[in-house]
Amino acid sequence: MSENSNVKDLTFKQASAELELIVRALESGELELEDSLAKYGRGVELLQELRGRLNSAEQQVQELLSDNVEIEADSTSAPVDSFMQ
Repeated sequence: MSENSNVKDLTFKQASAELELIVRALESGELELEDSLAKYGRGVELLQELRGRLNSAEQQVQELLSDNVEIEADSTSAPVDSFMQ
């Protein structure tokens, strides 16, 4: 997990762990201004990527739930006896 690696190449877990380290470093108040700005920029990159992935995952879940509801609706409209023959 390197601050030089492309954000898109990191797993969700790696990106969130790096973001957590950046937040801790910024909150410590021990960084020089230039380092703080660089870390803040990297943190923004990570946060945008993580939010995008979460939004994508949420959409996938919604689609799966929607498909599941449609399947259940179709299965309740067909008589059970027709499947037993």
